[in-house]
Amino acid sequence: ELYVSAPVFRVRLEECARALSAFVEWDLLEVLLGDGDDGALLLSRVDVVQPALFAVMVSLAALWGSYGLRPDAVVGHSQGEIAAACVAGALSLEDAARVVALRSQAIRALAGRGGMVSVALPVDEVRARLMRWDGDIGIAAVNGPGSTVVSGSARALDELQAVFEADSVRTWRIPVDYASHSPHVDEIRDQVLELLAPIRPRSGEMHFYSTVTGQRLDTAELGAEYWFRNLRGTVEFEAATRLLLQDGYDVFIESSPHPVLAAGVQETIDSTDTAARSIGTLRRHNGDLTSFLRSAGEAFTAGAATHCIPPERGEGAHVGLPTYPFQRARYWLKPDTGRRDIGAVGLTAA
Repeated sequence: ELYVSAPVFRVRLEECARALSAFVEWDLLEVLLGDGDDGALLLSRVDVVQPALFAVMVSLAALWGSYGLRPDAVVGHSQGEIAAACVAGALSLEDAARVVALRSQAIRALAGRGGMVSVALPVDEVRARLMRWDGDIGIAAVNGPGSTVVSGSARALDELQAVFEADSVRTWRIPVDYASHSPHVDEIRDQVLELLAPIRPRSGEMHFYSTVTGQRLDTAELGAEYWFRNLRGTVEFEAATRLLLQDGYDVFIESSPHPVLAAGVQETIDSTDTAARSIGTLRRHNGDLTSFLRSAGEAFTAGAATHCIPPERGEGAHVGLPTYPFQRARYWLKPDTGRRDIGAVGLTAA
């Protein structure tokens, strides 16, 4: 629906499709816009869904920018960090397309042997319980104070879910059949480094907060080795979010087709004394321009921009609201340089 109704989104999505076409045998627009089951079947593959998500995230960021909401800093979660690097100007669209397409193709070698599970517990409590699996399960991501993701072999994860749910701990099996952010990834290290060697990252003016290091990073360091570490190591999303809060950022917008991280961000915000807001963009099955404008309005009221400017400036304008629905009268005192006897109303003369 956005592709039809939002020209800025459409143009950027088509640019992403052209950039990805150099590395994939399928067509992005056919996958996202086509009717029937073929697109849905393709989206079940990691080497299709990751580039498709990348394209949508980057295109949504462009749409946000067209409404006057441009980020001062970016942070990304796992594959989302590729989109963040592209939005920040650290990677050209072509280099970002290479990273997301070729790396996701390499991941297919890990399919069928692992998985990932989200656990509603703090990371320290989860880590303490993982000892019984003797390294077969590890911490994949720390999303918030009570949101941890683990990864490992499929059989071990089945056991973990049974144990946790018997203790009334909520878990959710992430719908993937590979174990990102685990020792499984070491098998494809050399392949990933070779495939991504041609990329040329550059320093950007936009601040980039790394979920690999949990710190702010010069984006010139985002070479092939970094993108392997991004896939292999723990995603330190909570640490990066806390640092952003400490550095004064107070409006977080998740540029994605469904708010997967917004709750974890808000959970981190609520664990501090900082007044900040976490806002999504679209929701599953609600991806039209009206849904986007609702999020844009929420970001505007949170102070993300002084004016929410529509990209088609000829189609709208800011107007003054009436003073009162019916009487249309002002009740404020008017400035006056003359003296008045305020004792008549019970006050002491100034």
